[in-house]
Amino acid sequence: MTILALSDIHGAYDETARIIESNPSADVIIIAGDLTTYGKPAEAESAIVRLQRFGKPVFVVAGNMDPPELEGVFERLSVSLNGRGVVVGDVGFCGVSASPISPLMTPNEISEAEIAARAAQGWKEISAARWKVFVPHAPPHNTRLDIIRSGRHVGSTAVRRFIEEFRPHAVVCGHIHEARGVDVVGTSKVVNCGPAGHGMYSIVRIGSSVEIETLP
Repeated sequence: MTILALSDIHGAYDETARIIESNPSADVIIIAGDLTTYGKPAEAESAIVRLQRFGKPVFVVAGNMDPPELEGVFERLSVSLNGRGVVVGDVGFCGVSASPISPLMTPNEISEAEIAARAAQGWKEISAARWKVFVPHAPPHNTRLDIIRSGRHVGSTAVRRFIEEFRPHAVVCGHIHEARGVDVVGTSKVVNCGPAGHGMYSIVRIGSSVEIETLP
């Protein structure tokens, strides 16, 4: 399976369409949060419908800049991974929306305990899948993927604990724009896709193993 992984679109839907068009071999499209910036439900619905027109399964978690009311849109369109699990072929996908509570006071911030609870709930629904992909918006704490410009690690401690305990094969996240890249937590390969609004994305290939590439 080839997964096209994007995050932090922030309303750049034309750029997102360009990325998808340039990767016709992708089997699944993952959006790891921040589809919008303070977007309304109608905007989110229009964006998801546009992505679905490419004919690929689309799965989404909300980011900290996606207001919580967008979750209803994602659920109604059957694309939500927030506290949910979906299996495509032999690959299971689960995820958790939002970011940890921060001084930024953005629209969609939740406690570490809630992040842990949602992640565990989704995991139950993919437990039988051969391969498992975890999609949180926030990166795991204390990795190269959660470092802001000041040098501080601001990722989620709950996301890190979840990865260490359950060992998903691949983890797709975003949130910290300047910390794009790939890291390993335990046995799990983790990618912060970088902002798709700036043309950045990742490809996750699952075959006999997991391979992750950040592009361009």
